[in-house]
Amino acid sequence: MGPTTNMAEANVASVPDGTKDYAPLRSAKQDRHDLRKPHITDLPITRSNWYKHVNWLNTYFIIIVPLMGMVGAYFTPLQLKTAIFAFLYYFNSGLGITAGYHRLWSHTSYKATLPLKIWLAAMGSAAVEGSARWWSRGHRAHHRYTDTEKDPYSVRKGLLYSHIGWMVMKQNPKRVGRTDISDLNDDPVVVWQHKNYLKCVIIMALVVPTLVCGLGWGDWRGGFVYGGILRIFVVQQATFCVNSLAHWLGEQPFDDRNSPRDHVVTALVTLGEGYHNFHHEFPSDYRNAIQWWQYDPTKWTIWLWKQIGLAYDLKEFRQNEIEKGRVQQLQKKLDQKRAQLDWGTPLDQLPVVSWDDYVAEAKNGRALVAVTGVIHDVTDFIKDHPGGKALISSAIGKDATAIFNGGVYLHSNAAHNLLSTMRVGVLRGGCEVEIWKRAQMEKKDVTYVNDSAGQRIIRAGDQVTRIVQPIASADAA
Repeated sequence: MGPTTNMAEANVASVPDGTKDYAPLRSAKQDRHDLRKPHITDLPITRSNWYKHVNWLNTYFIIIVPLMGMVGAYFTPLQLKTAIFAFLYYFNSGLGITAGYHRLWSHTSYKATLPLKIWLAAMGSAAVEGSARWWSRGHRAHHRYTDTEKDPYSVRKGLLYSHIGWMVMKQNPKRVGRTDISDLNDDPVVVWQHKNYLKCVIIMALVVPTLVCGLGWGDWRGGFVYGGILRIFVVQQATFCVNSLAHWLGEQPFDDRNSPRDHVVTALVTLGEGYHNFHHEFPSDYRNAIQWWQYDPTKWTIWLWKQIGLAYDLKEFRQNEIEKGRVQQLQKKLDQKRAQLDWGTPLDQLPVVSWDDYVAEAKNGRALVAVTGVIHDVTDFIKDHPGGKALISSAIGKDATAIFNGGVYLHSNAAHNLLSTMRVGVLRGGCEVEIWKRAQMEKKDVTYVNDSAGQRIIRAGDQVTRIVQPIASADAA
């Protein structure tokens, strides 16, 4: 790294971007790492230090506790009422993440009344995925630095890392991108939940389901195991799929520069968060799925909340902007496909040949045919000509424009495309192609367009060898 690089970094650092380093609101003792000292992630993982790279607290809650729950489930019969409650509580705690942490607080895609905020914060706590402030800060960094080193759960580091590795392995706080969370710091519900997060988790994730099942129908242990531990595990794994599966499986109808993708399977797993390519392009839209038939229960729930007065100011991107993104991506794919095809030597790269030289070459054994001023070598094609050898042979060394464009046969678009791959020269003498080349050089009356790679777009019926047929009209009286 040279002085130029250091100077560039200094210039970038001097430009204010409205963000600040993440500052915990709870006791400073929880932030034990001194940023001035090397972080454990700066060292390679070895047999002697591997355990130092593991975030044991997260590992305990994400892996060890669910394993304990599975063992407990072996000795705990699942009652129907408990199963129904566990599913309903799973759905609501999932909404706490998708509708609350994600669409409300991370992207402010709609506004919620105080009762709804409190409910979403409570349900988010029941999912045990961190506070709304911590979760939203990381997610904003993910959007701002998608697929880069500053992305907290970049899929470029591996599918398993983006799914769970980033949680169970320690992260260097200096490498996580900065984001603006001043609005979250001004939200009393977010701040209260953040400061009292551990209490919220214990009550909402474990105590509430145990009490409901225990007081409701006497299934205390089932409420703790199924409504508590195993439900938490399912909610967490479903949410983690947004970080992993949604960046790996599916299509990219709006932009393919980054990894987010759309797929119905991911949507089914994540309560509608599976249309991730759309979401990354239009993050402030309260919807993930924009078609009525696409699965997005989070969108439907937010819309329902609006109808009953709990939510308002639902944001939607204009359909015109959405369609522009879709069309641009389609065009990009077309351009990529077009670049793989042989469209023949561009006209401006062909040599200009006199008529006499053209005729002489044709008499010397080369099967040359001129159509609208472009010379084509059809030597290898004569035997494959669908119209027979005699017809194509009769045009060698001649101007076959009329023959090719309806005089003998009005050739198809495919025939014009195939003929373009046989170009070898342009006739001198004011022919149409030479005039076209001159107009191109002078930028006069240029009607063609180029694709994103700078290549001329040849649409159906646009080959230079095609002569537009005159419109039939009535005879003079």
